[in-house]
Amino acid sequence: MKVLLISANTERTDILPLPLGLACVAAACRRAGHEVALVNLMFEGDAHAATRESISAFRPGVIGISVRNIDDQNMACPRFLLPCVRDLVATCRACSCAPIVLGGAGYSIFPESALRFLGGDMGIRGEGEVVFPALLERLKNGAGVYGLSDLYLPGQPAPGNAFVTHLAGLQLPEPDLWIPRVSGREELWIPVQTRRGCPLRCSFCSTKDIQGTTIRKRAAEAVAGWLGELVSCGFRKFVFVDNTFNVPPPYARELCRAIVQRGLDITIWCLVYPKWLDRELVDLMARAGCREVSLGFESGSDQVLANFHKRFNTAEVRTISRMLADAGIRRTGFLLLGGPSETRQTVEESLAFAGSLNLDAFKITTGIRIYPATALAATALAQGIIRPDDDLLQPTFYLAPALRDWLPQRIADYRRAHPSVM
Repeated sequence: MKVLLISANTERTDILPLPLGLACVAAACRRAGHEVALVNLMFEGDAHAATRESISAFRPGVIGISVRNIDDQNMACPRFLLPCVRDLVATCRACSCAPIVLGGAGYSIFPESALRFLGGDMGIRGEGEVVFPALLERLKNGAGVYGLSDLYLPGQPAPGNAFVTHLAGLQLPEPDLWIPRVSGREELWIPVQTRRGCPLRCSFCSTKDIQGTTIRKRAAEAVAGWLGELVSCGFRKFVFVDNTFNVPPPYARELCRAIVQRGLDITIWCLVYPKWLDRELVDLMARAGCREVSLGFESGSDQVLANFHKRFNTAEVRTISRMLADAGIRRTGFLLLGGPSETRQTVEESLAFAGSLNLDAFKITTGIRIYPATALAATALAQGIIRPDDDLLQPTFYLAPALRDWLPQRIADYRRAHPSVM
C-alpha cells in the first residue's frame, strides 16, 4: 500500500525535535513492502498546503498522523495544541478518502479521548513498528481490523496492549527517510533511542503508557554502527532520548565502550537519572562524546523526592553533579515545584539546593501536568482537584493548594534575582 506518514508537531524546543518514532514506523512499513512517504510539518511554512500537496502527489491508501504534544505544559498560560491537529485531520479528510490512523507519544497517553477529539478513524497506542504494518496488511486484503493489539477504534472497547519484547528485530531508519534536507542540516541534533521502557514509576510520569515499564535494549554494537553511518553522512550531534541514559548501568557502559571503540567524533546530550552513576561510567560517557546532561532531580527536598517516588536523595544528586562537572560535562538541572507535600520550606530548600550545585543551566517549572493513571492523578482525585470522569486531555495541573497564591510570585521574584534561570 501507499502510506503517507505526517509528523504533526511544529513546536520548537532548545533542540529541534525530529520524528524518530515515526521514522522507525516508516522503516518497518518499507521493510514490509509498502511504499512510504514521510512529511515533517516542522519544516513546512504552511502545514495545510504541504499536506494537500503531499496527498495530491502521492495519493496514499492510508494516512498516519503522529501526535507528539498535547499541550505546552505551561500552567501559567497553557496552550492546548490538539485543535491544530484536528484541523490537519480535517484537511486530510477533504483531500482523501484514505483512513486516518493516529499515533505518537502524545496520542498514546490519551488513546481514547484524543481519538474522539481529533476525529481519526483509528489510533495506535505505544509502539507502532509491528501493529501498523499488520494493520496495513489487513486493510490491503479487505480484512477486518478489530482485535489488533494497541489499535483503538471509535466507540469500541479498549484493546489489549502489547509492547515489543525485543528491539533487535526493529530496523533503525536511514537518514534520507526522515532527516530533512535543509540548509545547515549537519548542525541538527539527531535523536537516538537505545532502550525503551522505564520501571521507575515516578508519581507524575506518563512514560509507562508510551513505552511500558520493562526496559528493552538495542544491541550496543548495532547502535554504534548506526551512529557511524550517520557520522559518515556528516552528522556529529546526537541527543539520546532514552528516559535514563545510565539505567541500567552495565548497558550504558557497554554502549559507551562501543562508541569509543569505533572512534566516533561525536557530541552527545543525554538525560541522567541521579543514581547508579559512578566515576567509571562518567569517564566512559565523556570519552564517548557526552558534553552535556539533563540532570533530572526535580527537587532539593528529600521529603518531596520520596513523594515523587524517586529512588535517590539529595546527597546522591550532589555527588553525581560534582562527578559530571569534574569530567567537564555540562549540567542542566530541573526543579518541578508545587507537587503533593510541597511547602514553603521545601520550596526554599529546593532553590537553595539547586543554587549550591553551580549548574551550567537551571530550569524551574511551577505546577505539574496531571496525566491519567498516575499516582499524582490519584492524589488530585482524592483532593477534589479533578473529577472521576475527567479524561485530563485538556491541560490540567496540580499545585499544592496552600501554595497557589504564594509560589508563582516567589518564583517570579527568584527569577528577577537570577535572570539566567529559565
